[in-house]
Amino acid sequence: MARTVWDSSVGKKTVMAVSGLIMLLYLVVHMIGNLKIFFGAGEFNHYAHWLRTVGEPFMHYEWTLWLVRIVLVLAVVAHATSAYQLSRRDIKARPDKYVHKKPRASYATRTMRWGGIILALFIVWHILDLTTGTVHSGGFQEGHPYQNVVDTFSTWYGNVIYVVAMLALGLHVRHGFWSAAQTLGVGSRARDRALKTVANVLALLLTAGFIAVPVGVMTGVVS
Repeated sequence: MARTVWDSSVGKKTVMAVSGLIMLLYLVVHMIGNLKIFFGAGEFNHYAHWLRTVGEPFMHYEWTLWLVRIVLVLAVVAHATSAYQLSRRDIKARPDKYVHKKPRASYATRTMRWGGIILALFIVWHILDLTTGTVHSGGFQEGHPYQNVVDTFSTWYGNVIYVVAMLALGLHVRHGFWSAAQTLGVGSRARDRALKTVANVLALLLTAGFIAVPVGVMTGVVS
């Protein structure tokens, strides 16, 4: 049964929608947590430490955090795999005689594809920068996330990478939220305008919320 659902285009779109909503929920929570940086180093570092102790004593140190990471990795893999296979299926379904005519892919579709690639590359860079410290610009300090964030956004390339990725995220969420609602049967003609408004507002808030951090460092509000 599960194999049959996965093999169908509807099944793949459903997997994309559900995994996308899981990642969207994480992004909202992550953005709110990031904004704690404006309350100072003590508040931000305490929040980062709290993430590692959630669920104690039932859950051991970092167990909850690792559980969240595993769920996110599965969501990302499922989302990317579904998107790739649907894209390949769409290309194979095109008649050869239309190859040189106007592309079937819409602006939104092309934006989603390239946005997804940009975000995938950004996730790798972001982890290597602020989680493992492998590509961190300054002296990475374990247990001092506030200073690590300031170090990252004190470089021009750190700001460029982050801002470009967040703009791509905004466009991805704007189209993806509405598309997920349609796939899951929430959308309708009567609700279409409301869903698009929610998608636009959500995309704007996420983009502004995430970009506020590097802007805060660049302007000296966070230092």
